[in-house]
Amino acid sequence: MTPHRTSNLRKRLAVAAGAAVLLAAGAATPAVARPESPSPAQQLSRDAEAIHALGISGVQARAVGPDGRSSVATSGTADLHTGRPVDPDGWFRMASTSKTLIATVVLQLEAEGRLSLDDTVDRWLPDVAWGKDYDPHRITVRQLLRHTAGISDAGLPGYNTAQEYDEQRFDVHSSEELVERAMAQEPTQGWSYSNTGYVLLGMIIRQATGRSSHQEIEDRVLRPLGLDHTRWTGATPTLPRPHAQAYQFYGPGAEKDVTVQVPVSTELSWVTTTRDENAFFRALLSGRLLPARQLAEMKQPTEESPEVQERLLGGRYGLGLVSRPLTCGGTYWSHEGGDGGYITLNGVTEDGRRSVVVSMSEARGDTEAHSREQEKAAGDLVDHALCAGAAAHG
Repeated sequence: MTPHRTSNLRKRLAVAAGAAVLLAAGAATPAVARPESPSPAQQLSRDAEAIHALGISGVQARAVGPDGRSSVATSGTADLHTGRPVDPDGWFRMASTSKTLIATVVLQLEAEGRLSLDDTVDRWLPDVAWGKDYDPHRITVRQLLRHTAGISDAGLPGYNTAQEYDEQRFDVHSSEELVERAMAQEPTQGWSYSNTGYVLLGMIIRQATGRSSHQEIEDRVLRPLGLDHTRWTGATPTLPRPHAQAYQFYGPGAEKDVTVQVPVSTELSWVTTTRDENAFFRALLSGRLLPARQLAEMKQPTEESPEVQERLLGGRYGLGLVSRPLTCGGTYWSHEGGDGGYITLNGVTEDGRRSVVVSMSEARGDTEAHSREQEKAAGDLVDHALCAGAAAHG
């Protein structure tokens, strides 16, 4: 999302005009003290409150500076019925942020020579029943990572109403079933976000290693970094405690607790905390998880059209990683996630020294305008946290 700031130009001009009148009249004017800027911790708290003010039930945010110290802010409630406060170490569903975990393992396997990004899908998944409009001989691992493989998500299950949630929330879908649903759809053209493409990548990891993608992620990423508050939940419909209840806002009078549900894809079924998610992105961007060549390839964006960049809210997609501009200059890297009421945005600077994660336990998905409003407020929090860190630490 492209961060925005409201201009105070009109106010500054009014103050300047008033000062000019007084000077012209020869009046003695005392020096006006400039208001102090909020500290990074104060700004984080203000931004968390601004998100809650939109109607988001609960917000937790954690920013980490170059010295490893954290600033933490919470706002709202973890439970609309009891008023329980938001726990700053509460668990939430990673959802699509786990695509970066999968991409990291794929690039580690490439670095080890166990697969190539230019391998075609048929080499690794010869038994997949491809639809008549899909050619596995021309779809590469790199295209799956970039969302340019043309794999449609149109057939994936999902909840558009509270009733659909009640009816489908315990349904379990295998990776093979999700791919079969995709194969029944028309292929997409150009860049098109594909959850199914990352389901296929999880299946390729299993073929290349003989182990599931979640086992490889645990051994290659989580254990080396000591991330013991990031877990694969598979088809389990609940989260570890503590956690905020998750809500989906379907419209006035239709706010639904959607905490308990089976994620659509077990390949992307991960829960985490703001502490662990910060640590993961910091390690990734600082080069602790990938050799320099693979990290550079991960950060190489596709050439999206202006329309696609608008859909990415100003970002550019690499290999499981999105780059976005900072208002204070430079670029940050991220991959947001949203599922089952939990919406999470994150950001880490180029060198991995400054990072921030904000998790919201309500999705205002009733209108596109509400979704954009929520993402913008969270994007502002990310931008302010990273830019405040830059100002404070250079």
